[in-house]
Amino acid sequence: MLRYFFMLGVMLLSFPALAENKAEVLETGTVEVVGTTPLPGLGTAINEVPSNVQAVSGKAIAEQRSLDISEFIDTNLGSVSSSNTVANPYQADVSFRGFTASPLLGTPQGLSVFMDGVRVNEPFGDIVNWDLIPSNAISSISLIPGSNPLFGLNTLGGALSVNTKSGAVNPGVGATLYGGSWGRKAFEFEAGGEIKDKNIDYFVAGNLFEEDGWRDHSSSFVNQLFAKVGWQDDNSDLDLSLMLANSDMEGTQALPLSMMNNRSQAYSWPDSVGNNLAMINLKGSHFLNDEMLVAADTYYRKNRITGFNSNLVGDIATPIQAHNIATETDQDGFGGALQFSLLRDVMGHKNQFTVGASADLGRTDFSSNTYDAVVVGNQTVTINPVNILASVRLKADNDYYGVYATDNFSITDKLNLTLSGRYNKAEVKLQDQIGVALNGDHNFERFNPAIGLNFNPTKSLGLYGGYNEGMRAPTPVELTCADPAAPCSLPNSFVSDPALKMVVARTWEGGARGKLAQDLNWNIGLYHTELSDDILFQSTGSATGYFSNVGKTQRQGFEMGLNGKISGFSFAANYGFVDATFQTDFVALAASNSSAGFDCNGNAAVDTICVHKGNKIPGIPQHTLKLRVGYEITPNWSVGSNVVMAAGQYARGDENNQDANGKVPGYAVIHLDTHYRINDNWQLFAKVNNVFDKDYATFGVLGDNAFSTGVFDPDSNNWTNEQFRSPAAPRAAWVGVTYEFGKPKGGSKGGDD
Repeated sequence: MLRYFFMLGVMLLSFPALAENKAEVLETGTVEVVGTTPLPGLGTAINEVPSNVQAVSGKAIAEQRSLDISEFIDTNLGSVSSSNTVANPYQADVSFRGFTASPLLGTPQGLSVFMDGVRVNEPFGDIVNWDLIPSNAISSISLIPGSNPLFGLNTLGGALSVNTKSGAVNPGVGATLYGGSWGRKAFEFEAGGEIKDKNIDYFVAGNLFEEDGWRDHSSSFVNQLFAKVGWQDDNSDLDLSLMLANSDMEGTQALPLSMMNNRSQAYSWPDSVGNNLAMINLKGSHFLNDEMLVAADTYYRKNRITGFNSNLVGDIATPIQAHNIATETDQDGFGGALQFSLLRDVMGHKNQFTVGASADLGRTDFSSNTYDAVVVGNQTVTINPVNILASVRLKADNDYYGVYATDNFSITDKLNLTLSGRYNKAEVKLQDQIGVALNGDHNFERFNPAIGLNFNPTKSLGLYGGYNEGMRAPTPVELTCADPAAPCSLPNSFVSDPALKMVVARTWEGGARGKLAQDLNWNIGLYHTELSDDILFQSTGSATGYFSNVGKTQRQGFEMGLNGKISGFSFAANYGFVDATFQTDFVALAASNSSAGFDCNGNAAVDTICVHKGNKIPGIPQHTLKLRVGYEITPNWSVGSNVVMAAGQYARGDENNQDANGKVPGYAVIHLDTHYRINDNWQLFAKVNNVFDKDYATFGVLGDNAFSTGVFDPDSNNWTNEQFRSPAAPRAAWVGVTYEFGKPKGGSKGGDD
């Protein structure tokens, strides 16, 4: 397959040079056309997509000075919330409609993330490392909701599609230097251009970031480099990109409520993770004629992740107080896709048919060593580095294959029918390198269909409705940590466990969108997603747990949005209601839940709770509201504000919603930003987060406080069981300066909001 795609690239380069290519549309940053298949191509007009797609340009990310994708979509997009469980700005859990994309092992993933057609969910646990995606290389992002089968595995609640800039659309050079609170220092640069007589364009972007962090032991060092060279003519488009990144990020754990008087302290330390990524991607497309487009890509992705975790395992008065766990995860991901589109009328009706196939292969070497440790202050110090308490050596092979097709048929010039389907096959092979306990060979396969209708009676009104199905195969992490009797200290210690079933999602969605005026847009929608054999991480304490199938779960709700421009004002409002519930009774191990002690028959059962149909799924706020207002005081001076609101949520470990500590409270927080352009080359900016310095938390988990200062638990006759919360960052401010030259006035050619 790799040889085939290399030959395809050579063939595309051999075509004669002519002019611009319309298949480059997704690199321009426009948000009126979105990619609805894994491979970027011609895209689909939003009014022909049977779901509430949210699309934004890279220009909007730059204007708000968002650190990464996760921060931007949390503060702007509807039905999105985030929780920062480890107090590191690059390691947020992002939830959309109750489905998560997270960089942390132990969080069941429900969103797929693509960058220029490449699936960037890591092979070992389907996690998403936000620190590896440079925000200043992004031309546009699209959040496509539902269980869209075209995007393959992990698309239970939605797919996030990221497209990068090209030099032809983003010419010129820019450099930004900024700093401020918590010792943050950052330097960003980008450069783009084209050699017109050769039809070659080039783009490069880089970031250097350093921060001490607002909590003790939460520093970040992140370096990113993205480079792309492209060639195109009237018929062909070829892009070769390279992405390099290395990061070293410390994170600190949630705090028990009894320690929240000092929100910046670390519960225990050290905890750290480092990523070292190299990724190369070759993608191309060629019009065989005016009606036929063939597209392909091939990629290789290597990421080495090192981690160190401090886990308190008992009261600090005991001889063995903690475990230190060192891990190393070497992941090689490679594969490609081939796609064919036919733009030909059928029976006199406009029709676009696409068929494709993809392969995503992962090879992982995982190792961990566990050491006994004592606690000195809040630091866990290894007692004897030579004495290894437990070791894991595991090889994991993930082979994901898919064949898909979609057809967009215009029944009339106002009514469109979309039919889609994808056959997925996932093979997960586990090989224990120091025994046989972890060996396993797992296979999952399914055909997932979709159907949708769009009715656009006028240019200012559109209606849509549809049904789709998706699936997720259990990851190697989940397959090796699924025994309630032997919970894991993720992401570290694995044991031989029962097999898990794949998760299947079924989504209904309907809504309307339109324009109240030329620059005033609105949308409203309803959705209902049911998951069969959902996989849940059941917490057995603040640092341990296990994965299990828990029957059916459900996410349903509605969304409303309004955005526009009036004179010098721009504004956007997005409200989301998410009702996420369990739909099957089951018994969960939850030793730190104050109501623990009974099974679902009312019988006494140590450390268990009964979760009933209708109980809320922890970690998901039921209401979210995002407001964005901008105002141009003068042609050179603008100000903007984001208001982010989220309702309360139940803590992990409180799946029965009965723990005495109740919910983690909701919050409302305000951010401000301002930009002043001195001249065509120089620009000053400033940003203030959490303007009113509000104390709030974005995550909760039930656990045992090893420092024994918690609330008295009469069942265990001790003071250890508490609700832990991850406090959010206090007020912070940063100022910076940007220098640009060679850029068109008003920015790049593309990048519409």
